[in-house]
Amino acid sequence: MAVPTHEEIRSVPKVLLHDHLDGGVRPQTVIDLARQTGYDALPTQDPQKLERHLMRGANRRNLDLYLETFAHTVGVMQTPQALSRVARECAEDLHADGVVLAEIRFAPELHTERGMTQDEVVAAVVAGFKEATAHLPIRIGVLLTAMRTAAHSLEIAELAVRWRDDIVVGFDIAGEEAGNPPTRHLDAFHCIQRNNFHFTIHAGEGFGLPSIWEAVQYCGAERLGHGVRIIDDIHTQPDGSVQLGRLAAYVRDRRLPLELCPTSNVHTGAAESIATHPIGLLRDMQYRVTVNTDNRLMSNTSVSKELAKCAEAFDWTWADIRWLTINAAKSSFIPFDERLDIINKIIKPGYVHLVE
Repeated sequence: MAVPTHEEIRSVPKVLLHDHLDGGVRPQTVIDLARQTGYDALPTQDPQKLERHLMRGANRRNLDLYLETFAHTVGVMQTPQALSRVARECAEDLHADGVVLAEIRFAPELHTERGMTQDEVVAAVVAGFKEATAHLPIRIGVLLTAMRTAAHSLEIAELAVRWRDDIVVGFDIAGEEAGNPPTRHLDAFHCIQRNNFHFTIHAGEGFGLPSIWEAVQYCGAERLGHGVRIIDDIHTQPDGSVQLGRLAAYVRDRRLPLELCPTSNVHTGAAESIATHPIGLLRDMQYRVTVNTDNRLMSNTSVSKELAKCAEAFDWTWADIRWLTINAAKSSFIPFDERLDIINKIIKPGYVHLVE
């Protein structure tokens, strides 16, 4: 059976759980917003050259270098109009790629340089997504991200709870893992838990098993943002058999979703290549694997591209792609009845002619 191609994968329904709003802005939009807001630090006004510049950190195999160019996208996303436009275009681009359910995350604290309150930041993003979803068949959920290197996580958690009935579906922390363990933000996670709300934690991307262990066992993460370094607790024996360490076994037993971002993981040095990315083994071992983009602009990617690259590397069939898509839908933070509707009325019918 032929491996599904990129164009074929674009035509089927897909789900995205890990995508940063400031990592997926259209290059022309960055230029337009820079002019409108007076942001004067762009290296070029040519959209193709700017796109190459914003992607320059992608192949330097270092998370800090990868994140350098976000200064430009965040720099132009400092007004309500800018945030609404970026959110609207995000939904449009995902719909064009065949995504039917997406959770998009952003850090409100990064968008207050020109005087907006964090509530005004969230309101602008929500308005942009609502404008798009009013005429597009895509369900958008928003995750509010706190920066683990700052001291605002409880404030952001309370903000997420305040907006929970208006497409905000959960909370997240991101930023440099090394030296910034998730346990520093326990009060934020407790706030989310006490309010019967949802959260994911960036863990196991730039740092290894201790980060995942703390996220799971101390903080109670419902999903792991990336989580790719769980492979450090999985050992292939000389005879080809695979032995799981205690943490790896626990994560699999509990069906904790892994928000894997293969291309981004290669770009940040968390994986050597797509061909050697742990996602192949993790899928074979029936982890709750999901396939994500992380930053569509900086990594020059889409959900369809990610699935196509992995399908080629690991000989995935349509059955694999449907399984991964249903995994993601099951793992979403939107209400259970909506998840079931999307799985039963959109995803399964979308693959029925492809999977025997």
